[in-house]
Formats: sequence, C-alpha cells, structure tokens
Amino acid sequence: MKLRAAILAAFLTLWAAPVFSQSCSMCYSTAKATSKEGQRAISRGVVVLLIPQLGFMTLGVWMAFRYGKKRDLEKGQPTEVADTWYIAET
Repeated sequence: MKLRAAILAAFLTLWAAPVFSQSCSMCYSTAKATSKEGQRAISRGVVVLLIPQLGFMTLGVWMAFRYGKKRDLEKGQPTEVADTWYIAET
C-alpha cells in the first residue's frame, strides 16, 4: 500500500513539473516594473482570488471528515476503533 502511494505521489509530482517551469518571466518583469501602488493592487487581487478557493477547500475537507465520523457512528463503531480495524485488515 505504501509503495502504491509512493508511486502515485511520484507520478503526480512529475506530471506537475511543467507547471513549475512556467513562471512567466514576462509577467514577472511587467509586475515588477509597475509602481508600488500597482504591485499592491496585484497582491490584493491575488489574495481576493485565493480566498474563495481556500474557503471551498476548507469547507469540503470539513464536510468530508464530518461525513466520515457520522458514517462510523452509524455503524456503531467509534472513530478510533474503525481506523484501527481498517489498518489491521489491510
């Protein structure tokens, strides 16, 4: 199971490698050439675009954990016991 997770992590990292090399030098130089107010506006714009996605991800993870705990309680197993049982079976 650990080997599968390691292979998946390596695959995803290598798949995303081209994204890291696309740090658009034209965009960087254009943003750097703007005034301090323009740079501040760009920074605020990035934060404004980041907040909704961060909120949705946080909400999604919270709901997933809540659903998992509720499902375990409906089965009549405490969360810790259910986790231990799953690990012992695999």
